[in-house]
Amino acid sequence: MLDTQTVSEVRHIPAHTFTMGSDRHYPEESPAHRVAIDAFAIEAHQVTTAQYAAFVRDTGYVTVAERPLDPADFPGAPAENLQPGSMVFTPTRGPVDLRHLSQWWTWTVGASWRHPTGPASTITGREQHPVVHVAHEDAAAYAQWAGRSLPTEAQWEAAARGGLDHAEFTWGDAPESESPPLANYWHGEFPWRADPGYGTTTAVGSYPPNEYGLFDMAGNVWEWTADWYSDRHADTAESCCAPRNPRGPDMSESFDPRQPQFRVPRRVIKGGSFLCADSYCRRYRPAARRPQMVDTGMSHIGFRCVTAYPDQIRTTTASSASTVTTLDVTTAANVAGANSPDSSCRLMTR
Repeated sequence: MLDTQTVSEVRHIPAHTFTMGSDRHYPEESPAHRVAIDAFAIEAHQVTTAQYAAFVRDTGYVTVAERPLDPADFPGAPAENLQPGSMVFTPTRGPVDLRHLSQWWTWTVGASWRHPTGPASTITGREQHPVVHVAHEDAAAYAQWAGRSLPTEAQWEAAARGGLDHAEFTWGDAPESESPPLANYWHGEFPWRADPGYGTTTAVGSYPPNEYGLFDMAGNVWEWTADWYSDRHADTAESCCAPRNPRGPDMSESFDPRQPQFRVPRRVIKGGSFLCADSYCRRYRPAARRPQMVDTGMSHIGFRCVTAYPDQIRTTTASSASTVTTLDVTTAANVAGANSPDSSCRLMTR
């Protein structure tokens, strides 16, 4: 049964207008544009392993990573790629060519939210770490059980900015100095040598909150949103006013044109993770965004939920329902051979 101990506290985000996106970094973040949002509430921290365990105990839910694949659906696929599993970050033994992500991502049979680094691992001692290896439908199922929803990209970015419009980071414009540490992103030589205390998830709330009292809006794990992905934000320059409560594009726009063999739609993930390194991928910023196939959880992807205020629920019920996907597709990239340079691991998010 759901109670106040199994879901996170929420923080109030006031209705306001802010600048979403950025023209200073990666092309998918552009164009920067003004957006208006209604007030809402968002969970103070990422959903933890303990909270997800409570959901599973109550419902018997089985995540995508725990479900075996039907061989009839994937003729010719290697048997090991039909077993339940997920993608796990594996540090390399030394410096590598950073163009090939398959060098530090490993398809691991038996990896799941219960076994975050493989079948020999457990969640004991990680109860307050963010839950990982959750596909989009796994996150949406928890949100529905909790009476909440996944945030839109605009909601998530507004919350992450903490009222600091145009700021580069969740804490302001200045990069993190040596002390105090402000976020769990990669410190050290990526992807082989992390500084002590980095290179993995940390318990939620280990770093200072932003101005709205939200923890880990930069780093730790990427977070699912409700929006379908497109390669750029919609251009609203010709509009007379800021769009209110915008949603992403249609699902049809979310497929990856570079991988037409994988007809799996993609959602936006936000926030960066413990794998974001300044030397390679500076995406622990509010404007940063990446696509993620909806059927694919990984060891650096989690989520948090939002809730509308009572007077908004009547007008948002229909759109919120669309965030709970009934899609039951499997990780096509993994079936094809996730460690192959020709698979989607080449485009996987860090």
